[in-house]
Amino acid sequence: MTNNTVQNTSIDKTALDQDLSDLTAEKGEWAQTSIAKRISVLLDIKECLLPVSEKWAKTAGRKKGIPEDSALVGEEWISGPYTVMSACNALLQTLTKMEGKTFLNSLKKRKTQSGQLAVKVLPHSIWDHLLLSGVSAEVWMEDKVTESNLAQHTAGSYDVPPEQRKGKLALVLGAGNIASIAPLDVFHKIFNEHQVVILKMNPVNEYLTEFLNEALKPLIDLNVLRIVKGGADVGGYLCEHSDVNEIHITGSGASHDIIVWGPGEEGVRNKAANTPKLTKTITSELGAVCPTIVVPGPWSSADLKFQAENIATQKMHNSGFNCVACQMLILPKGWDKKETLLKTIEETIGNLDPRQPYYPGAADRLSEFEKSANNVVKFDRGTVTPLLVSSETDSTNDKYRMTEVFAPALATHEISELDPEAYLRAAVKFANNELYGTLGANIVVHPKTIKQMGKERFEEIIAELRYGTIAINTWSGLGFLTPACPWGAFPGHTLQDVQSGIGFAHNTFMFDKPERVIVRSPWRPFPRNLLSGELTLLPKPPWFVTNKKQDKIGQLLTQFQHSPSFLKLPRIFFNALRG
Repeated sequence: MTNNTVQNTSIDKTALDQDLSDLTAEKGEWAQTSIAKRISVLLDIKECLLPVSEKWAKTAGRKKGIPEDSALVGEEWISGPYTVMSACNALLQTLTKMEGKTFLNSLKKRKTQSGQLAVKVLPHSIWDHLLLSGVSAEVWMEDKVTESNLAQHTAGSYDVPPEQRKGKLALVLGAGNIASIAPLDVFHKIFNEHQVVILKMNPVNEYLTEFLNEALKPLIDLNVLRIVKGGADVGGYLCEHSDVNEIHITGSGASHDIIVWGPGEEGVRNKAANTPKLTKTITSELGAVCPTIVVPGPWSSADLKFQAENIATQKMHNSGFNCVACQMLILPKGWDKKETLLKTIEETIGNLDPRQPYYPGAADRLSEFEKSANNVVKFDRGTVTPLLVSSETDSTNDKYRMTEVFAPALATHEISELDPEAYLRAAVKFANNELYGTLGANIVVHPKTIKQMGKERFEEIIAELRYGTIAINTWSGLGFLTPACPWGAFPGHTLQDVQSGIGFAHNTFMFDKPERVIVRSPWRPFPRNLLSGELTLLPKPPWFVTNKKQDKIGQLLTQFQHSPSFLKLPRIFFNALRG
């Protein structure tokens, strides 16, 4: 969600014009830059990133009100320097095998029950198998993409001979919540699309500018990137500037519409007449009312505790300020474990280290939620603002089915079906037809329940769920943290009805026609999973808000991504098992 509440009384147009001039002068040269040079730049970025990573993570934690000694600082490591370092490595893997697109050869491919091509992007390396044991990610392609023509629909921008490429200048409007969003969007424009970039930081987290200037210095020195600060006035000036060819927005649908159609009555008139204020190419990643579907099944007490931590993470990661945070918890009405699960979620959230909602406007949005939602109860969090939870009834106002709250608030919706297959089909229909946006959805389902339905039938149902990332027994945010996964809304939105956005970012294998991503994690953590025959080694995931060592793990993983080594694994495993 983009915040436009911070306004400058005046902007330095001369400095902005100079930045744009520097970039414009270089855009043709960069478009034609060799793959060898791009590889060199990425290697240099890794060297610049590592020295600033610790100060970056700790500063972000402090600015967000995370207690200095809290393991929750790990969120800033993992969703900041670690993810950017991972993206560098992933792009390096692709670029070093761009000749003949041989990077596609090592990716497993299959046909889904819906007849689509699915390409497995995780695990990809030996390190993935060791560090993310049991975690997988597949990219499902649009219908016309097949195994035989996949190469024709991958890295299409590299099919154009360098000497024939025309340079472009892209404006990236950075997000204010997650630190790696802006640099990953920059990478996508620069390396996937050959564009130079002016990045306008969000006022909420513009404190990251000093770290990004250092980490991305190799791009800045080449006049391929400029990073600027400012409020909506700076953003507006850049959006309308003639030197800017394309725009990428991360934020809210409201911010998107102001940029595309104009503010207030002007925007209403332009949208009604389908006459955009801007006619430039605009891509976007916007918010949604993201669902978590809990499927009834034979959950044990330990399963209830672990999945409560999983659901708590989906809501409370980054204090609830994620475009892909769970906002609608869908539950089986007559399930005998429903109340225990809700109570366990409440206890889990109540035991987290305290942190106040830091994002501007949260207090007003929470107040509005409390007034407008139905049957609101408060999950106590001690000295900080409670999590607000509403339960829907037949007469509930549907406002929070259609409005992203972007704060620590959650709605629940119950479905009467108790047969797992009938229930899941009803939940998918509800999510598709009743909830705003298509960014991410989560399904929590026992492996025995999948077996009962049949894996083929389960996949048929999943194919009906229209979201850009679908997480099974994990959080769709894992797709964001995995740069190989395309990140964005389900295809098909338009400027008139943008919902969760248009286009994909990240996508380090450079697929041209992805439809969605499916990420999966083990049902149980190691070593408890061994009792049920699951042969994975993943303990409590480091992205869980309940992981007591995620700060140490995040730092170690960042260092590992910089220079992988078997010698670094013991410390990572030791801390992971203690998490």
